[in-house]
Amino acid sequence: MITKQLEQSAEIAIQQCMAVKAGETVLVVADEPTRNVGRALWEKAVEAGAEALYMEMTPRKNDGVEPPPAVAAAMLHADVILGATSRSISHTQARKAANKNGARIATLPGITEDIMQRTLCADYRTIAKLAEKFAQILTAGKTAHVTTPAGTDIRLSIDGREGKPDTGINHTAGDFSNLPAGEAYIAPLEETAEGILVIDGAMAGIGVLEAPIKLTVEKGYVTKIEGGRETEKLEAMLADYGKLARNIGELGIGTNDQAVLSGRVLEDEKVKGTVHFALGNNVGFGGKVQVPLHLDGILLNPTLTIDGQVIIKDGKHLINID
Repeated sequence: MITKQLEQSAEIAIQQCMAVKAGETVLVVADEPTRNVGRALWEKAVEAGAEALYMEMTPRKNDGVEPPPAVAAAMLHADVILGATSRSISHTQARKAANKNGARIATLPGITEDIMQRTLCADYRTIAKLAEKFAQILTAGKTAHVTTPAGTDIRLSIDGREGKPDTGINHTAGDFSNLPAGEAYIAPLEETAEGILVIDGAMAGIGVLEAPIKLTVEKGYVTKIEGGRETEKLEAMLADYGKLARNIGELGIGTNDQAVLSGRVLEDEKVKGTVHFALGNNVGFGGKVQVPLHLDGILLNPTLTIDGQVIIKDGKHLINID
């Protein structure tokens, strides 16, 4: 059943975030767990006068696994794509090719009706300003250092890489973001990350953590995983994909003040005052690692320093966006 609140959130996505115009081809991709969200988006696209298509695929095994060839082919012929799927297609070649072809794309990996209704009511103009400012700082930066009270102490190079803002505003051909949106992110230089990473908020594929997961990072790769029983789940997710799955693929900053830790990485990584790191794939946003896996881990109360300047202190943003 599609509720009134879900309809309202879907309308914000179609009208405000994607700026769908009459006559455009809009493709909504969903799977069984996200069916209600997908159908709500499709219905609002129809109401906007679009040539709206709904495709439901079998859920992928992990985030980052390519969609079926038929879906990938359809994506190349759409003006607007909404990937409301239980596993992320954000970092797939299919998404990247469709963006290159001019599609405006929003992915909603792991979206639930609750998350949709809560987070799409945020002030996206403010979110956009904050995400863009952090992206500029990341682009200009050369080295990043992150510490947390839980024990994180990691350094990495971001020199020459471009920071990306996830604003939720996709009005121009080739635009891409998540919905709900609210982060800035960058692909660190491969083989440069060194230190200790303690995931104490949530982990993609696991949810909100019962106990922190400690990762030892050497020359850009996780070499040791320690913690409670949830470490076994993480080890199992990484096992099939070899060394590349252990790449430190992303440094991200949450900027959505309506997001909360829910156990869904789509929302978790957007929580304002958090920082996240991802393991695995980063080829879709400026990195060099291609592997069908992308797992985000959220850090609480971080201090982030870029080239010696503290821009987040104990989870509080120290930058001015006015």
